[in-house]
Amino acid sequence: MRVLRTPEERFAGLPDFGYEPRYADADGLRLAYVEAGPPGGEPVLLLHGEPSWSFLYRKVIPVLAAAGLRVIAADLIGFGRSDKPAQIADHSYARHVEWIRVFAFEALGLRDVTLVGQDWGGLIGLRLVAEHPDRFARVVAANTGLPTGDQPMPEVWLRFRELVRTAPALSVSRLVQSGCQAALPPAVLAAYDAPFPDPSYAAAIRAMPDLVPATPDDPASAANRAAWRQLAAWDKPFLVAFSDRDPITGPMAPVLKRTVPGAADRHHPLLEGAGHFLQEDAGEELGAIIADFIRAT
Repeated sequence: MRVLRTPEERFAGLPDFGYEPRYADADGLRLAYVEAGPPGGEPVLLLHGEPSWSFLYRKVIPVLAAAGLRVIAADLIGFGRSDKPAQIADHSYARHVEWIRVFAFEALGLRDVTLVGQDWGGLIGLRLVAEHPDRFARVVAANTGLPTGDQPMPEVWLRFRELVRTAPALSVSRLVQSGCQAALPPAVLAAYDAPFPDPSYAAAIRAMPDLVPATPDDPASAANRAAWRQLAAWDKPFLVAFSDRDPITGPMAPVLKRTVPGAADRHHPLLEGAGHFLQEDAGEELGAIIADFIRAT
């Protein structure tokens, strides 16, 4: 496997993200993350999705840290400061689940974790919750889901997949901006482009849409069906915190609410005026929701 590593100078001057990067081994690859809050606080694992990185959580992190929580925001392999396998074929759903498993449980030894997963952060994180339920205390699902390919994907997502498959050049900042309601300032847009100095670094971006199970016979469909069976027995606290302007994941919210026992008899907030990347449009509000949920449970 040929692996690329983004030069550190690409990350100079990040707005509102002055955290010192930390690194852990994930099956021989360097996985980057940042931490905030007291080391002895309850651990909260923040997982981002396509095509962002932990920078996405910069408005959420300080709210959680101020609440006395140990905040861990990871960069998925292929994103942010993490190592970037250079071939699209290097990436699979199973590998991404395993990389985060090794990082969270073997490298960091996390237990009693609150998972916060958005986009691919949920596709990966919910698999881990289902497969290692003893490691998790609660879950916050934010604009995410666990597709099996048994239901048709939204047309807007199919268009996105085709764009990523076929566009001669990809602008990560434009992809992120398209999922936000607010206009992002130039320094923020530059921060989303920073991990990818040239197209050779972007194999994960190209790969991820095709790894989402979109047909019943997808390689990940059986594992995701098994995960749903486990989630249907999950009675620990489960919060569905979606935004109201995300046509991609919106239909998954009611499915999670009615399927997961831990979501029953709970108020599930709807963040108004926020797009797919609700951390950008309503980050402080999302942080307060997460902190209140942890306090209450």
